[in-house]
Amino acid sequence: MRALFVGGVVDNSEMDMEGGQPPVHYPEDTGGGHSRYRLHQIGKQADGTVAYAVYGAPDMADEEVARVADERAYARRFEAEAELFVH
Repeated sequence: MRALFVGGVVDNSEMDMEGGQPPVHYPEDTGGGHSRYRLHQIGKQADGTVAYAVYGAPDMADEEVARVADERAYARRFEAEAELFVH
């Protein structure tokens, strides 16, 4: 699974993630009270496999993260169906 980041200091960055389900926040637990990136969108392939997860910066509106993810065409790139992650 690929983690994709929108906004903040790591905007437009990517990294590989282990596991079948992405964590709700990245990093999962800083322990320092710092704001973390929040999961906004999951891209699933036809067989149900999670291909990617889109994380938005703490100060970004949901609509803006969705707009940027659509603009960057993550679903097409990973041949997946985008699903909004409901918190």
